Amino acid sequence: MTNTLFHYFIFPGFLFLAIAGVLVSWIDRKITAKVQWRQGPPLLQPAYDIIKLFMKETIVPAKSSVWLFMLAPAIALVSVALAASYILLIAFQPASSFSGDIIFVLYLFTMLPLSAVLGASSSGNPMASMGASREMKLVLSYELPLIISLLVPIFKAGTFSLGELVAYQQTHGSFASSLSGLIALVIALACLHGKMGLVPFDASEAEQEISGGSIIEYSGPLLGIWKFSKMIMLIAAPFFIAVVFWGNGNPVWLITKYLLLLTVSILLRNTNPRLRIDQIVKLFWGAVTVVSVLALALSAIGM
Repeated sequence: MTNTLFHYFIFPGFLFLAIAGVLVSWIDRKITAKVQWRQGPPLLQPAYDIIKLFMKETIVPAKSSVWLFMLAPAIALVSVALAASYILLIAFQPASSFSGDIIFVLYLFTMLPLSAVLGASSSGNPMASMGASREMKLVLSYELPLIISLLVPIFKAGTFSLGELVAYQQTHGSFASSLSGLIALVIALACLHGKMGLVPFDASEAEQEISGGSIIEYSGPLLGIWKFSKMIMLIAAPFFIAVVFWGNGNPVWLITKYLLLLTVSILLRNTNPRLRIDQIVKLFWGAVTVVSVLALALSAIGM
C-alpha cells in the first residue's frame, strides 16, 4: 500500500510531475528566449504563472454547458498525468508493464485533444467552436501515421507491452539504430508534436487568427489546469518516444535522450511558421503517412 501511494503521489506521481512540469516549461521558455536572442524567465516563472491563474476568478460563459465546460480541463489533466506517471514508471521499472499498455497510453494521450474539443464545444463561443473543429481535424490527421510508426517497434519485438519493448532493446539494441526505427521515431515525434499542439501544428488555438480558439473562454484556475496539462505533456510525449524507440534500461542515457528529443521539439516550434489546417491535414495524410508506411515496409524486410 505504501509503495502504491509513493508511485501515485511522489515518484513518478503527481508531486514529481508538478515539479518536473515547471522545470520542463522553464527549459522550453529558456531555449525559446535564446533562439530569439532574449534573456528568458527565471527558473520559477512557470510556477508563478500557474499560481497567479489559480488566484484569479473563474468566469463561466453564460451560454455554456457549465458542467462540461468545467469538467473538460480536469479530464485533460488526469489523463495526461496518468500517462506521464505510467511512462516514467515503465522507463525505470519495465517489469511493472502489462500486455497492451501501449494502447492504454495512446488512449490517454488522445484524451487531451478530445477534452479540448469538449470544452470548446460546450463554451458557446463561435471562435472556440472553430478551434474545436480544427482540433478534431488535427486528431484525425496525425493519429494514422502515429499508429503506423509505432507498429514498427511493435512488429519487431512482437509485443504491445512497453516493458517488453524496453527489454527487447536491452538485448537487441534500440529500434532507432535501424533505418526503419529511425524513420518511425521521426514520424512519431512529428505526430506527437501535433498532439501537444505546438507550432507549426497549433491551428486549434492560433492566437492571431481565432484569439485562442479552443481555450478562448477559459480563465482563472480552469485556464491554469489547461496550462499545467500542457506542461506535463511536454514530459509525457518525448519520454514516450524515448522509451519506445530508444529505451535501453539505462536511466541516465534515457533522460539524456529525452532532453534531446525535447530540445528538438522546442526548436521545431520556434523555427517554423504556423500551418493552415488544410496544409496540416495534407501533410499528415500525405507525405507523413507514406513515409510511415515505408518505415513499416522496411521493418518487414529487416532493415
